[in-house]
Amino acid sequence: MRNNSKITTLEAKFPLLSIEQGCMVSKDADITVAFRVELPELFTVTSAEYEAMHSAWHKAIKVLPNYTIVHKQDWFIKERYQPKMAESGLSFLSRASNRHFNERPFLHHSVYLFLTKTNKQRMQRQSNFGLSRNVTNQRWQKADLVSSHVHLTDILTSVLSCTTQSISF
Repeated sequence: MRNNSKITTLEAKFPLLSIEQGCMVSKDADITVAFRVELPELFTVTSAEYEAMHSAWHKAIKVLPNYTIVHKQDWFIKERYQPKMAESGLSFLSRASNRHFNERPFLHHSVYLFLTKTNKQRMQRQSNFGLSRNVTNQRWQKADLVSSHVHLTDILTSVLSCTTQSISF
C-alpha cells in the first residue's frame, strides 16, 4: 500500500520568520517582544502596594499602541527546596528551618510577558483562523521583509519605544 501523505518540515509550520533587534518577527509580520517579570509572592503585599502594582499595570497597558496583544504567561515548575547549609552565621532556628524544608517539593513560579504588535486585519480574525487550510500565500516571505527593511526597522523602533515606555511604569 502506498503512503500518499504530504511530507512537510517543522520549519514550514513554525510561525516565526526571524529575530530582529531582540524582537520575534512572525511570518504574518507580527512583532513580539518578550520580558521576564519578577512579581512578589502571593499574600506578601499590602493593599496599598497591590493598588500601586495594579495602577502600574493599567498605565503600562494604556500606553501601548492600537492592535497590541498582551499575553501574560505563568509557569509553575515543581522543584525541591535546596537550602544554603554552608552559611555558618545562621541561628539555631534558621538551621532547623533549613533542615525541615530540605528536599521538600514546592512550585517555582515564573512569569513571562509577551507584547505583540499586529494590524487591524489580524486582530479581526479568529484565533483558530487558518488552522484547517493552507495560508502560506498570505504570509510574508523573508524576501518581502528584506525588501521592506526600512519599513520593518521603523516598525521595530516604534514597537520598542512603546514597550520601553510601557515597561518603565
